[in-house]
Amino acid sequence: MAVAPGETRFEVAGYLTENHIGGQWVAAQSGQRRPDVNPADFSDVLGEFAESGGADVDLAVEEARRALEHWRGIGPIKRAAYLMKALRILERRSQELAYAITREQGKLLKEATGEVQRAMAVLEFTAGQARLLGGVTAPAEEERTFAYTFRKAIGVVGLISPWNFPLAIPMWKVAPALLAGCTAILKPSPLTPLTSALLVDVFHEAGLPDGVLNLVQGDAAAGEALVANPAIAGISFTGSLPVGTAIHTGGAGRLLRTQLELGGKNAVVVCDDADLDKAVDAVVHGAFGQAGQRCSATSRAVVDVRVREEFLERLVARVAHLRVGPGFDAGSELCPVVDPARLDAALAAIAGAQRDGGKVVCGGGREERPDLAEGCYVQPTVIRDVPWDAELAQEEVFGPVLAVVDAEDFDDALRIANSVKYGMSGTVFTASQTRAFEALDRFEAGMLHVNRPGVGAYAHLPHVGDKASQYGPPECSPEVFDFYTAWHSACISY
Repeated sequence: MAVAPGETRFEVAGYLTENHIGGQWVAAQSGQRRPDVNPADFSDVLGEFAESGGADVDLAVEEARRALEHWRGIGPIKRAAYLMKALRILERRSQELAYAITREQGKLLKEATGEVQRAMAVLEFTAGQARLLGGVTAPAEEERTFAYTFRKAIGVVGLISPWNFPLAIPMWKVAPALLAGCTAILKPSPLTPLTSALLVDVFHEAGLPDGVLNLVQGDAAAGEALVANPAIAGISFTGSLPVGTAIHTGGAGRLLRTQLELGGKNAVVVCDDADLDKAVDAVVHGAFGQAGQRCSATSRAVVDVRVREEFLERLVARVAHLRVGPGFDAGSELCPVVDPARLDAALAAIAGAQRDGGKVVCGGGREERPDLAEGCYVQPTVIRDVPWDAELAQEEVFGPVLAVVDAEDFDDALRIANSVKYGMSGTVFTASQTRAFEALDRFEAGMLHVNRPGVGAYAHLPHVGDKASQYGPPECSPEVFDFYTAWHSACISY
Protein backbone atom coordinates (compact mmCIF):
# COMPACT_ATOMS: atom_id res chain seq x y z
CA MET A 1 0.00 0.00 0.00
CA ALA A 2 2.08 2.92 -1.26
CA VAL A 3 1.33 6.34 0.23
CA ALA A 4 2.69 9.53 -1.30
CA PRO A 5 3.56 12.42 1.04
CA GLY A 6 0.47 14.55 1.61
CA GLU A 7 -1.88 11.91 0.19
CA THR A 8 -4.42 11.73 2.99
CA ARG A 9 -7.07 9.71 1.16
CA PHE A 10 -4.85 6.92 -0.11
CA GLU A 11 -6.43 3.73 -1.44
CA VAL A 12 -6.41 0.76 0.95
CA ALA A 13 -5.47 -2.52 -0.70
CA GLY A 14 -8.40 -4.92 -0.61
CA TYR A 15 -6.51 -7.80 1.00
CA LEU A 16 -5.77 -5.66 4.06
CA THR A 17 -9.48 -5.60 4.91
CA GLU A 18 -9.51 -9.37 5.54
CA ASN A 19 -8.28 -11.68 8.27
CA HIS A 20 -4.80 -13.20 8.05
CA ILE A 21 -4.90 -16.88 9.01
CA GLY A 22 -2.30 -19.54 8.29
CA GLY A 23 -0.30 -17.20 6.09
CA GLN A 24 -3.28 -16.29 3.87
CA TRP A 25 -5.57 -13.26 3.67
CA VAL A 26 -9.10 -14.66 4.02
CA ALA A 27 -12.59 -13.22 4.42
CA ALA A 28 -14.57 -13.69 7.61
CA GLN A 29 -16.73 -16.81 7.37
CA SER A 30 -19.87 -14.83 8.22
CA GLY A 31 -19.32 -12.52 5.25
CA GLN A 32 -20.11 -9.57 7.51
CA ARG A 33 -18.09 -6.36 7.35
CA ARG A 34 -17.69 -3.15 9.34
CA PRO A 35 -16.76 0.33 8.02
CA ASP A 36 -13.56 2.01 9.15
CA VAL A 37 -14.29 5.76 9.39
CA ASN A 38 -11.89 8.67 9.81
CA PRO A 39 -12.88 10.45 13.06
CA ALA A 40 -11.68 13.75 11.62
CA ASP A 41 -14.04 13.51 8.66
CA PHE A 42 -17.04 11.19 8.65
CA SER A 43 -17.21 11.31 4.86
CA ASP A 44 -13.84 9.51 4.65
CA VAL A 45 -14.39 5.74 4.87
CA LEU A 46 -11.14 3.80 4.63
CA GLY A 47 -12.83 0.51 3.79
CA GLU A 48 -15.13 -2.26 4.93
CA PHE A 49 -13.24 -4.65 7.22
CA ALA A 50 -13.96 -8.25 8.20
CA GLU A 51 -16.32 -8.79 11.13
CA SER A 52 -15.23 -12.14 12.54
CA GLY A 53 -16.85 -14.62 14.87
CA GLY A 54 -16.06 -17.82 16.70
CA ALA A 55 -15.52 -19.89 13.56
CA ASP A 56 -12.77 -17.54 12.37
CA VAL A 57 -11.09 -17.61 15.78
CA ASP A 58 -11.18 -21.40 15.91
CA LEU A 59 -9.58 -21.61 12.46
CA ALA A 60 -6.83 -19.18 13.50
CA VAL A 61 -6.17 -21.08 16.72
CA GLU A 62 -5.84 -24.35 14.80
CA GLU A 63 -3.31 -22.79 12.42
CA ALA A 64 -1.37 -21.39 15.38
CA ARG A 65 -1.33 -24.84 17.01
CA ARG A 66 0.07 -26.39 13.84
CA ALA A 67 2.86 -23.83 13.70
CA LEU A 68 3.77 -23.99 17.39
CA GLU A 69 6.12 -26.98 17.53
CA HIS A 70 8.40 -25.78 14.75
CA TRP A 71 8.39 -22.16 15.91
CA ARG A 72 9.16 -23.07 19.51
CA GLY A 73 11.85 -25.48 18.37
CA ILE A 74 14.03 -23.10 16.32
CA GLY A 75 15.13 -21.15 19.38
CA PRO A 76 15.11 -17.46 20.29
CA ILE A 77 18.16 -16.40 18.26
CA LYS A 78 16.65 -17.57 14.98
CA ARG A 79 13.30 -16.14 15.99
CA ALA A 80 14.99 -12.79 16.63
CA ALA A 81 16.26 -12.77 13.05
CA TYR A 82 12.64 -12.55 11.86
CA LEU A 83 12.04 -9.64 14.25
CA MET A 84 15.08 -7.79 12.94
CA LYS A 85 13.95 -8.29 9.36
CA ALA A 86 10.50 -6.97 10.32
CA LEU A 87 12.21 -3.97 11.93
CA ARG A 88 13.96 -3.07 8.68
CA ILE A 89 10.69 -3.41 6.76
CA LEU A 90 8.85 -1.31 9.34
CA GLU A 91 11.46 1.41 9.00
CA ARG A 92 11.04 1.39 5.22
CA ARG A 93 7.23 1.50 5.53
CA SER A 94 7.14 3.94 8.46
CA GLN A 95 5.39 6.74 6.56
CA GLU A 96 2.71 4.35 5.35
CA LEU A 97 2.05 3.25 8.94
CA ALA A 98 2.00 6.80 10.29
CA TYR A 99 -0.50 7.93 7.66
CA ALA A 100 -2.73 4.94 8.39
CA ILE A 101 -2.70 5.68 12.13
CA THR A 102 -3.65 9.32 11.63
CA ARG A 103 -6.36 8.55 9.13
CA GLU A 104 -8.19 5.85 11.06
CA GLN A 105 -7.41 6.77 14.70
CA GLY A 106 -7.27 10.55 14.29
CA LYS A 107 -4.10 11.50 16.15
CA LEU A 108 -1.79 14.21 14.84
CA LEU A 109 0.63 13.03 12.16
CA LYS A 110 3.59 13.93 14.39
CA GLU A 111 2.04 11.81 17.16
CA ALA A 112 1.52 8.93 14.73
CA THR A 113 5.11 9.24 13.54
CA GLY A 114 6.24 9.09 17.15
CA GLU A 115 4.16 5.95 17.65
CA VAL A 116 5.87 4.25 14.71
CA GLN A 117 9.24 5.15 16.21
CA ARG A 118 8.12 3.70 19.53
CA ALA A 119 7.03 0.46 17.86
CA MET A 120 10.43 0.23 16.19
CA ALA A 121 12.16 0.73 19.54
CA VAL A 122 10.06 -2.04 21.09
CA LEU A 123 10.88 -4.38 18.22
CA GLU A 124 14.59 -3.59 18.41
CA PHE A 125 14.72 -4.04 22.19
CA THR A 126 12.78 -7.30 22.08
CA ALA A 127 14.99 -8.82 19.40
CA GLY A 128 17.99 -7.99 21.55
CA GLN A 129 16.60 -10.10 24.37
CA ALA A 130 17.12 -13.29 22.35
CA ARG A 131 20.58 -13.94 23.80
CA LEU A 132 19.44 -13.17 27.34
CA LEU A 133 16.32 -15.35 27.44
CA GLY A 134 17.80 -18.07 29.64
CA GLY A 135 17.73 -19.45 33.15
CA VAL A 136 20.26 -20.06 35.89
CA THR A 137 22.40 -22.90 37.17
CA ALA A 138 21.89 -23.77 40.81
CA PRO A 139 23.56 -25.91 43.48
CA ALA A 140 22.24 -29.46 43.88
CA GLU A 141 21.71 -31.22 47.17
CA GLU A 142 23.19 -34.50 45.88
CA GLU A 143 26.66 -35.23 44.55
CA ARG A 144 27.32 -35.42 40.81
CA THR A 145 24.05 -33.65 40.00
CA PHE A 146 23.58 -30.68 37.71
CA ALA A 147 20.61 -28.37 38.44
CA TYR A 148 19.36 -25.55 36.28
CA THR A 149 16.26 -23.60 35.25
CA PHE A 150 14.93 -22.65 31.83
CA ARG A 151 11.99 -20.91 30.22
CA LYS A 152 9.54 -22.46 27.79
CA ALA A 153 6.88 -20.74 25.69
CA ILE A 154 3.42 -21.21 27.14
CA GLY A 155 1.86 -22.01 23.73
CA VAL A 156 -0.78 -20.28 21.64
CA VAL A 157 -1.70 -16.82 22.94
CA GLY A 158 -4.49 -14.37 22.20
CA LEU A 159 -3.49 -10.70 21.93
CA ILE A 160 -6.36 -8.23 22.27
CA SER A 161 -5.26 -4.66 21.58
CA PRO A 162 -6.95 -1.23 21.85
CA TRP A 163 -7.41 1.62 19.39
CA ASN A 164 -5.45 4.40 21.10
CA PHE A 165 -2.01 3.06 20.12
CA PRO A 166 -2.97 0.81 17.19
CA LEU A 167 0.65 0.01 16.27
CA ALA A 168 2.75 0.37 19.41
CA ILE A 169 0.58 -1.70 21.75
CA PRO A 170 0.07 -4.62 19.33
CA MET A 171 3.82 -4.52 18.73
CA TRP A 172 4.69 -4.76 22.40
CA LYS A 173 2.47 -7.83 22.58
CA VAL A 174 3.41 -9.48 19.27
CA ALA A 175 7.19 -9.02 19.51
CA PRO A 176 7.76 -10.67 22.91
CA ALA A 177 5.19 -13.38 22.20
CA LEU A 178 7.02 -14.39 19.03
CA LEU A 179 10.50 -14.14 20.55
CA ALA A 180 9.42 -16.29 23.48
CA GLY A 181 8.34 -19.03 21.06
CA CYS A 182 4.58 -18.57 21.29
CA THR A 183 2.32 -18.48 18.26
CA ALA A 184 -0.36 -15.84 18.34
CA ILE A 185 -3.76 -14.58 17.27
CA LEU A 186 -3.97 -10.78 17.22
CA LYS A 187 -7.47 -9.36 17.70
CA PRO A 188 -7.29 -5.55 17.37
CA SER A 189 -9.94 -2.98 18.13
CA PRO A 190 -12.58 -2.72 15.38
CA LEU A 191 -11.92 1.05 15.38
CA THR A 192 -8.37 0.63 14.02
CA PRO A 193 -8.27 -2.49 11.84
CA LEU A 194 -6.01 -1.11 9.10
CA THR A 195 -2.99 -0.39 11.28
CA SER A 196 -3.01 -3.91 12.72
CA ALA A 197 -3.38 -5.38 9.24
CA LEU A 198 -0.32 -3.42 8.15
CA LEU A 199 1.62 -4.67 11.18
CA VAL A 200 0.81 -8.27 10.27
CA ASP A 201 1.67 -7.52 6.64
CA VAL A 202 5.12 -6.34 7.76
CA PHE A 203 5.77 -9.67 9.49
CA HIS A 204 4.37 -11.54 6.50
CA GLU A 205 6.79 -9.67 4.23
CA ALA A 206 9.58 -10.61 6.65
CA GLY A 207 8.91 -14.27 5.84
CA LEU A 208 7.40 -15.29 9.17
CA PRO A 209 6.31 -18.95 8.88
CA ASP A 210 2.63 -19.52 8.16
CA GLY A 211 0.43 -19.70 11.24
CA VAL A 212 2.90 -18.10 13.64
CA LEU A 213 1.06 -14.75 13.66
CA ASN A 214 -2.61 -14.66 12.75
CA LEU A 215 -4.99 -11.69 12.53
CA VAL A 216 -8.69 -11.89 13.34
CA GLN A 217 -10.62 -8.65 12.90
CA GLY A 218 -13.85 -7.97 14.74
CA ASP A 219 -15.46 -6.93 17.99
CA ALA A 220 -16.65 -8.66 21.17
CA ALA A 221 -17.68 -11.95 19.53
CA ALA A 222 -14.14 -12.59 18.33
CA GLY A 223 -12.65 -11.64 21.69
CA GLU A 224 -15.05 -13.85 23.60
CA ALA A 225 -14.23 -16.78 21.32
CA LEU A 226 -10.51 -16.33 21.99
CA VAL A 227 -11.08 -16.42 25.75
CA ALA A 228 -13.31 -19.49 25.47
CA ASN A 229 -11.03 -21.56 23.21
CA PRO A 230 -9.35 -24.24 25.35
CA ALA A 231 -6.21 -24.24 23.17
CA ILE A 232 -5.43 -20.65 24.15
CA ALA A 233 -2.78 -20.68 26.88
CA GLY A 234 -2.86 -16.98 27.69
CA ILE A 235 -4.63 -13.72 26.89
CA SER A 236 -2.83 -10.37 26.86
CA PHE A 237 -5.39 -7.57 26.90
CA THR A 238 -5.19 -3.78 26.98
CA GLY A 239 -8.44 -1.93 27.45
CA SER A 240 -11.15 -1.07 29.95
CA LEU A 241 -11.50 -2.43 33.47
CA PRO A 242 -14.95 -4.03 32.86
CA VAL A 243 -13.76 -5.93 29.78
CA GLY A 244 -10.51 -6.96 31.45
CA THR A 245 -12.41 -8.25 34.45
CA ALA A 246 -14.76 -10.21 32.16
CA ILE A 247 -11.76 -11.80 30.39
CA HIS A 248 -10.16 -12.82 33.67
CA THR A 249 -13.32 -14.26 35.18
CA GLY A 250 -14.25 -15.92 31.88
CA GLY A 251 -11.00 -17.85 31.83
CA ALA A 252 -10.70 -18.48 35.56
CA GLY A 253 -12.48 -21.83 35.39
CA ARG A 254 -9.62 -23.30 33.36
CA LEU A 255 -6.88 -21.21 35.04
CA LEU A 256 -6.26 -19.17 31.89
CA ARG A 257 -3.13 -17.04 32.20
CA THR A 258 -3.96 -13.35 31.77
CA GLN A 259 -2.00 -10.13 31.39
CA LEU A 260 -4.32 -7.15 31.77
CA GLU A 261 -3.45 -3.49 31.35
CA LEU A 262 -6.56 -1.56 32.26
CA GLY A 263 -7.68 1.99 33.00
CA GLY A 264 -6.07 4.96 34.68
CA LYS A 265 -7.04 8.14 36.50
CA ASN A 266 -3.65 9.74 36.69
CA ALA A 267 -2.70 12.69 38.84
CA VAL A 268 -0.02 15.34 38.53
CA VAL A 269 0.65 16.74 41.99
CA VAL A 270 1.75 20.39 41.88
CA CYS A 271 3.39 21.42 45.15
CA ASP A 272 3.69 24.96 46.46
CA ASP A 273 7.41 25.01 45.54
CA ALA A 274 6.94 23.68 41.99
CA ASP A 275 8.30 25.29 38.85
CA LEU A 276 4.88 26.28 37.55
CA ASP A 277 5.93 26.77 33.94
CA LYS A 278 7.33 23.24 33.80
CA ALA A 279 4.26 21.90 35.56
CA VAL A 280 1.93 23.61 33.10
CA ASP A 281 3.94 22.30 30.14
CA ALA A 282 3.69 18.77 31.51
CA VAL A 283 -0.02 18.98 32.27
CA VAL A 284 -0.85 20.35 28.82
CA HIS A 285 1.17 17.58 27.18
CA GLY A 286 -0.24 14.85 29.42
CA ALA A 287 -3.88 15.96 29.41
CA PHE A 288 -4.33 17.06 25.81
CA GLY A 289 -1.78 15.11 23.78
CA GLN A 290 -3.66 12.58 21.65
CA ALA A 291 -6.81 14.27 22.98
CA GLY A 292 -6.27 12.65 26.38
CA GLN A 293 -6.73 9.16 24.95
CA ARG A 294 -3.91 7.40 26.80
CA CYS A 295 -4.01 5.06 29.77
CA SER A 296 -1.36 7.29 31.37
CA ALA A 297 -3.01 10.59 30.38
CA THR A 298 -3.08 13.36 32.96
CA SER A 299 -6.73 13.59 33.90
CA ARG A 300 -6.26 15.26 37.31
CA ALA A 301 -4.06 18.17 38.38
CA VAL A 302 -3.94 18.10 42.17
CA VAL A 303 -2.69 21.57 43.06
CA ASP A 304 -1.65 23.09 46.37
CA VAL A 305 -4.11 25.90 47.09
CA ARG A 306 -1.24 28.33 47.74
CA VAL A 307 -0.28 28.26 44.05
CA ARG A 308 -3.63 27.29 42.56
CA GLU A 309 -4.61 30.66 41.08
CA GLU A 310 -1.23 31.29 39.49
CA PHE A 311 -1.15 27.75 38.12
CA LEU A 312 -4.66 28.07 36.66
CA GLU A 313 -3.90 31.43 35.09
CA ARG A 314 -0.88 30.02 33.26
CA LEU A 315 -2.66 26.78 32.37
CA VAL A 316 -5.77 28.39 30.91
CA ALA A 317 -3.65 30.83 28.90
CA ARG A 318 -1.98 27.85 27.23
CA VAL A 319 -5.01 25.61 26.76
CA ALA A 320 -7.27 28.34 25.38
CA HIS A 321 -4.96 28.76 22.40
CA LEU A 322 -4.64 25.07 21.47
CA ARG A 323 -5.89 24.65 17.92
CA VAL A 324 -8.26 21.73 17.44
CA GLY A 325 -8.18 20.11 14.02
CA PRO A 326 -7.52 17.08 11.84
CA GLY A 327 -4.33 15.14 12.31
CA PHE A 328 -3.05 15.82 8.80
CA ASP A 329 -3.26 19.60 9.30
CA ALA A 330 0.20 20.84 10.34
CA GLY A 331 -1.43 23.65 12.31
CA SER A 332 -3.48 21.33 14.51
CA GLU A 333 -2.42 20.93 18.15
CA LEU A 334 -5.30 18.77 19.41
CA CYS A 335 -6.73 15.88 17.41
CA PRO A 336 -10.31 14.57 17.40
CA VAL A 337 -11.40 11.76 19.70
CA VAL A 338 -11.71 8.39 18.05
CA ASP A 339 -15.47 8.00 17.53
CA PRO A 340 -18.88 9.45 18.45
CA ALA A 341 -19.08 7.31 21.59
CA ARG A 342 -15.93 8.93 22.98
CA LEU A 343 -17.24 12.35 21.96
CA ASP A 344 -20.49 11.75 23.86
CA ALA A 345 -18.58 10.39 26.88
CA ALA A 346 -16.39 13.50 27.07
CA LEU A 347 -19.38 15.86 26.86
CA ALA A 348 -21.25 13.82 29.47
CA ALA A 349 -18.26 13.98 31.82
CA ILE A 350 -18.11 17.77 31.47
CA ALA A 351 -21.82 18.10 32.24
CA GLY A 352 -21.51 15.78 35.22
CA ALA A 353 -18.61 17.74 36.66
CA GLN A 354 -20.63 20.94 36.49
CA ARG A 355 -23.47 19.27 38.35
CA ASP A 356 -20.97 18.25 41.03
CA GLY A 357 -19.81 21.84 41.53
CA GLY A 358 -16.93 22.10 39.07
CA LYS A 359 -16.49 25.30 37.07
CA VAL A 360 -15.46 25.19 33.41
CA VAL A 361 -12.71 27.77 32.87
CA CYS A 362 -11.75 26.70 29.37
CA GLY A 363 -13.54 24.78 26.61
CA GLY A 364 -16.52 22.74 27.67
CA GLY A 365 -18.14 21.66 24.42
CA ARG A 366 -17.75 20.47 20.85
CA GLU A 367 -15.33 22.28 18.57
CA GLU A 368 -17.34 23.54 15.63
CA ARG A 369 -15.81 25.77 12.95
CA PRO A 370 -16.64 26.34 9.29
CA ASP A 371 -13.27 24.93 8.23
CA LEU A 372 -13.77 21.63 10.09
CA ALA A 373 -15.42 18.63 8.45
CA GLU A 374 -18.03 16.77 10.45
CA GLY A 375 -16.00 14.77 12.97
CA CYS A 376 -15.37 14.02 16.64
CA TYR A 377 -13.89 17.30 17.81
CA VAL A 378 -13.95 18.25 21.50
CA GLN A 379 -12.65 21.52 22.89
CA PRO A 380 -9.73 21.15 25.32
CA THR A 381 -11.49 21.54 28.64
CA VAL A 382 -10.23 22.61 32.07
CA ILE A 383 -12.59 22.35 35.04
CA ARG A 384 -11.60 23.86 38.40
CA ASP A 385 -13.02 23.36 41.91
CA VAL A 386 -13.73 19.69 41.21
CA PRO A 387 -14.35 17.85 44.50
CA TRP A 388 -11.78 15.10 45.02
CA ASP A 389 -14.53 12.46 45.22
CA ALA A 390 -16.61 13.73 42.26
CA GLU A 391 -17.10 11.38 39.33
CA LEU A 392 -14.78 13.41 37.09
CA ALA A 393 -12.03 13.07 39.70
CA GLN A 394 -12.56 9.33 40.11
CA GLU A 395 -13.52 7.81 36.76
CA GLU A 396 -11.62 7.58 33.48
CA VAL A 397 -12.82 9.86 30.68
CA PHE A 398 -10.36 9.12 27.86
CA GLY A 399 -10.83 12.55 26.36
CA PRO A 400 -9.38 16.09 26.52
CA VAL A 401 -10.94 16.93 29.88
CA LEU A 402 -8.81 17.96 32.89
CA ALA A 403 -10.07 18.15 36.47
CA VAL A 404 -8.19 20.60 38.71
CA VAL A 405 -8.53 19.49 42.33
CA ASP A 406 -7.49 21.59 45.32
CA ALA A 407 -5.11 20.20 47.95
CA GLU A 408 -4.43 21.79 51.33
CA ASP A 409 -0.81 20.61 51.47
CA PHE A 410 1.57 17.87 50.27
CA ASP A 411 0.04 15.12 52.40
CA ASP A 412 -3.47 16.03 51.28
CA ALA A 413 -2.32 16.01 47.63
CA LEU A 414 -0.96 12.47 47.93
CA ARG A 415 -4.14 11.35 49.69
CA ILE A 416 -6.20 12.71 46.81
CA ALA A 417 -3.87 11.24 44.18
CA ASN A 418 -4.27 7.80 45.76
CA SER A 419 -8.03 8.06 46.33
CA VAL A 420 -8.97 6.38 43.03
CA LYS A 421 -9.26 2.67 42.24
CA TYR A 422 -6.69 2.97 39.46
CA GLY A 423 -2.91 3.25 39.69
CA MET A 424 -1.36 3.65 36.27
CA SER A 425 0.94 6.67 36.65
CA GLY A 426 1.74 9.33 39.21
CA THR A 427 3.68 12.57 38.84
CA VAL A 428 4.92 15.22 41.26
CA PHE A 429 6.33 18.69 40.64
CA THR A 430 8.44 19.97 43.49
CA ALA A 431 11.80 21.61 44.17
CA SER A 432 12.28 19.45 47.27
CA GLN A 433 14.30 16.26 46.96
CA THR A 434 12.68 15.02 50.15
CA ARG A 435 9.18 15.51 48.77
CA ALA A 436 10.14 13.90 45.47
CA PHE A 437 11.33 10.69 47.11
CA GLU A 438 8.45 10.76 49.57
CA ALA A 439 6.03 10.89 46.64
CA LEU A 440 7.78 8.03 44.85
CA ASP A 441 7.43 5.96 48.01
CA ARG A 442 3.79 6.83 48.67
CA PHE A 443 2.22 6.96 45.18
CA GLU A 444 -0.05 3.97 44.54
CA ALA A 445 0.84 3.77 40.86
CA GLY A 446 3.09 1.72 38.62
CA MET A 447 4.86 4.37 36.53
CA LEU A 448 6.18 7.36 38.44
CA HIS A 449 7.61 10.72 37.34
CA VAL A 450 9.24 13.71 39.02
CA ASN A 451 9.31 17.13 37.35
CA ARG A 452 8.46 15.70 33.90
CA PRO A 453 5.26 14.74 32.03
CA GLY A 454 3.45 11.72 33.40
CA VAL A 455 3.13 10.03 30.01
CA GLY A 456 5.51 8.09 27.84
CA ALA A 457 7.55 4.97 28.53
CA TYR A 458 10.79 3.42 27.41
CA ALA A 459 10.85 0.09 25.60
CA HIS A 460 13.22 -1.36 28.20
CA LEU A 461 11.26 -0.26 31.28
CA PRO A 462 8.13 -2.02 32.57
CA HIS A 463 4.85 -0.57 31.33
CA VAL A 464 2.88 -1.43 34.44
CA GLY A 465 0.11 -0.19 36.68
CA ASP A 466 -0.99 -0.76 40.26
CA LYS A 467 -4.35 -1.55 41.85
CA ALA A 468 -7.13 -1.87 39.24
CA SER A 469 -4.86 -0.67 36.42
CA GLN A 470 -2.90 -3.92 36.11
CA TYR A 471 -3.16 -7.65 36.58
CA GLY A 472 -0.29 -9.97 35.70
CA PRO A 473 3.25 -9.22 34.55
CA PRO A 474 4.23 -5.87 33.00
CA GLU A 475 4.46 -5.19 29.30
CA CYS A 476 7.71 -4.10 27.64
CA SER A 477 11.00 -4.67 29.55
CA PRO A 478 12.54 -8.10 30.24
CA GLU A 479 9.76 -8.75 32.76
CA VAL A 480 7.24 -9.24 29.93
CA PHE A 481 8.62 -12.74 29.35
CA ASP A 482 7.20 -13.81 32.69
CA PHE A 483 3.86 -13.82 30.88
CA TYR A 484 4.81 -15.50 27.61
CA THR A 485 7.02 -18.18 29.16
CA ALA A 486 6.78 -20.66 32.02
CA TRP A 487 9.68 -21.52 34.28
CA HIS A 488 10.95 -25.13 34.47
CA SER A 489 13.66 -26.69 36.57
CA ALA A 490 15.78 -29.75 35.76
CA CYS A 491 18.15 -31.96 37.78
CA ILE A 492 20.56 -34.30 35.96
CA SER A 493 22.50 -37.01 37.75
CA TYR A 494 25.81 -37.82 36.04
